[in-house]
Amino acid sequence: MSNPYMQEAREIRKAIDTFAKNQSDETLIDNKAAFPFWKPGIWVNADEIYRFADDIYRVIQPHTTQDDWTPDKVPALFVIIGGDWKEWKPGSYAKGTKRVHNGKRWISNVDGNIWEPGATGVYTWDEVTE
Repeated sequence: MSNPYMQEAREIRKAIDTFAKNQSDETLIDNKAAFPFWKPGIWVNADEIYRFADDIYRVIQPHTTQDDWTPDKVPALFVIIGGDWKEWKPGSYAKGTKRVHNGKRWISNVDGNIWEPGATGVYTWDEVTE
């Protein structure tokens, strides 16, 4: 006999994932409580969103999560979704992510951005000067 609560939970999760595919980063961040926390030992699919630390991340490729493959450390598997001005740290950033680095504000202009803002010869971040 199947648990009716588990079936309902799966349907709600599917609705949230469908909602997330069509929303701006700012909307996703405003609703980050709707997304589950990342944890090791679970199967994740591409485009699913998980909370980790104080950020939310989109899965880039399906995999089983591991202790040493946390979203903030494996840019091949996760991209951070950012809409507020947080300090930049190495990782993989979605297009539109806002970060502060070396006293300047930057917005990523590509998905999967792993480059440091302001690096010589790198044009994957736009400096905000206004």
